[in-house]
Amino acid sequence: MLTLKRLLITILLSPIAFVMGDVSAAGLLTPVNSQLKPLSIKTHDVNVTIHDSLAVTHVDQVFHNSNNQALEAIYSFPIPEDAAVGGFTFWINGVGIEGEVVKKAQAEKIYQDEKASGHHVAVTSQDSHKTFDVKVYPVNANADVKIQLVYFQQQKVDTGMGRYVYPLENGGVDEAKDAFWSRNETVDERFSFTLDLRSSYAIDGLRVPKQPGAMITNSDNKQWSVSLSSVDETAQKLIQTTEEGVPESQITLSSVTNKHQLNQDIVIYWRQALDLPGSVDLISYKNAEDKQGTFMLTLTPGDDLAPLKGQRDWIFILDKSGSMGGKYQTLIEGVKQGLEQLPQGDRFKVVSFNASAQDVSQGFQLATKESINLTLNKLTQDGVGGGTNLYAGLAKGLRDLDSDRTSAIMLVTDGVANVGVTEKKRFLSLLKKYDVRLFSFVMGNSANRPLLEGMSKVSHGFYASISNSDDMLGQIQLAASKLTHQSLRDVNIDITGISISDLTTLDFPTIYRGQQMSVLGHYEGDGEANIRLTGYVNGEKISYNTSVLFPKHDANYPEIERLWAYNKIKSLESLVDYLGEDDDSQQAILDLSLAYSIVTKQTSLLVVEGDVFEKHGIKRINDARRGIERQAKQKRNLQPMNNRVDKTAPMFKKSRPSSGGGGGSVTWFGVLILCLVMFNRRKS
Repeated sequence: MLTLKRLLITILLSPIAFVMGDVSAAGLLTPVNSQLKPLSIKTHDVNVTIHDSLAVTHVDQVFHNSNNQALEAIYSFPIPEDAAVGGFTFWINGVGIEGEVVKKAQAEKIYQDEKASGHHVAVTSQDSHKTFDVKVYPVNANADVKIQLVYFQQQKVDTGMGRYVYPLENGGVDEAKDAFWSRNETVDERFSFTLDLRSSYAIDGLRVPKQPGAMITNSDNKQWSVSLSSVDETAQKLIQTTEEGVPESQITLSSVTNKHQLNQDIVIYWRQALDLPGSVDLISYKNAEDKQGTFMLTLTPGDDLAPLKGQRDWIFILDKSGSMGGKYQTLIEGVKQGLEQLPQGDRFKVVSFNASAQDVSQGFQLATKESINLTLNKLTQDGVGGGTNLYAGLAKGLRDLDSDRTSAIMLVTDGVANVGVTEKKRFLSLLKKYDVRLFSFVMGNSANRPLLEGMSKVSHGFYASISNSDDMLGQIQLAASKLTHQSLRDVNIDITGISISDLTTLDFPTIYRGQQMSVLGHYEGDGEANIRLTGYVNGEKISYNTSVLFPKHDANYPEIERLWAYNKIKSLESLVDYLGEDDDSQQAILDLSLAYSIVTKQTSLLVVEGDVFEKHGIKRINDARRGIERQAKQKRNLQPMNNRVDKTAPMFKKSRPSSGGGGGSVTWFGVLILCLVMFNRRKS
């Protein structure tokens, strides 16, 4: 019989229930021997700190092996965009041991040797572009295993909106891998997520879509926090202190726990205050004994890109492969609403693709009611199925472009190119032949982001990832403003007055309305530097200027050393994809990976017992680096954010664009995106 006490606890717990999506989960530890029961997830705790443009994410998990034998297991976790993995810790005999980055072949050999000897060992490697896979041995019979993953990201604001995504959804495109292991997606005892946001600029709101149990607090308009938990602390204390007739020793955590499914991304949005100035922000790291420092310069332009006018051609390239099952009719409805909103004189072409490509509209058509209905009827009749021949779809979409009209391609896909041409170099070479902007909308954590990002870059377009948990209205506003305003093209930045080297950028050579531009690099000395940003708007050269001070010493942001190295590695990998492999580039990637402890295709993170590191001559570089990063993070937590450096000589005259006003109406393409992000991405 349900007592009054139990009823009260039930009421306390019910408001914090999590929304659960119907997609495959990621971030799981599963036995290599598929005949064994999957490990249960006891706890999954996430802690995120965002300090202006730097986000640090800690993921702690405890798993339990209910099998009556020790086993080898694999930990799998999707890679967030622009994230550099800074650490993987494996607890051995109650002691957390930080992994060290070594060459992949060496790491695998040591792993197999230690496993054969019955010793504790773990190794992590990059699984294509999608996930990190970490092998752990042994997970003892009827015992727990604890692991921690740490990664760093550059955090941007777009049109006054910040967005953080904690990825949990498996995109559902890797059929072989999904079919091989049985998965346990339920956290039995505790799931928690906390995010602390500290900003140099006022924030007037923060949202957590699809998480009604999220608790949002702020100490002032520059410090906000979010917390989610499957355990209600008030109910826990209540049941432990006053449970009628039940000894406290019999009270378990499950009494006050809502079991949580690891199958839905957590998305956090925050909105900056209106009328903030365009600005230049600087974060840096330089030890007192170091000659060279590392910096990240973030430029947030003012709202001076004018609205676009004129007639345009729009090419829709739509994925209708098997992974789009259950979504295709929604896609058609989105295309319908989009086409009906085209202004008079604009034309459209619709290409669909699976194992082959079809020109559904039979070339460019004026956006009349008759031509739209005819095209939509053909799309409806096609249905879905087959593989993903992305190259064929792109090639057919690029045919018969009119050089006298502005053209843009809208590519929507949730998978990877697995039929026909799949080499990235071929895609980039194809796009370089045409004067057309590619706007890629990527659905799912497993989509081939590096390929789509590279394609958008060479065409001076942009790409956006869409989570099933996204704020759809926010995505509409951002997409609309990008396509209705001018862009600053062929962007270049010059820094003089101080010794600067190794410049690299996380951005495209085109800046769209509301976008930030970030530049990372090294500097020597200290003092005033002159910053000049140039680009072209409709063929006219535009320039912006300011001066900033580079510090002599700064211990606040050691993590940006990894972000610089990660971005340099990405640039080198893109070069290799386009020009082919060469020894110099491969050696440079390897050297950067080892020096800055970053996992790449050539390296792995190895965790062994302490004396094994020494035995193999592996220096504890990452262990020392993680200690420095932890101390810096603690220091930042105690001081206000104030990273703007152009107050005395503002680079931009106008206020930055804001999603809260002046963003323009929701356009036809916004309606399309609204429909797209509503898809259920699970395969039928």
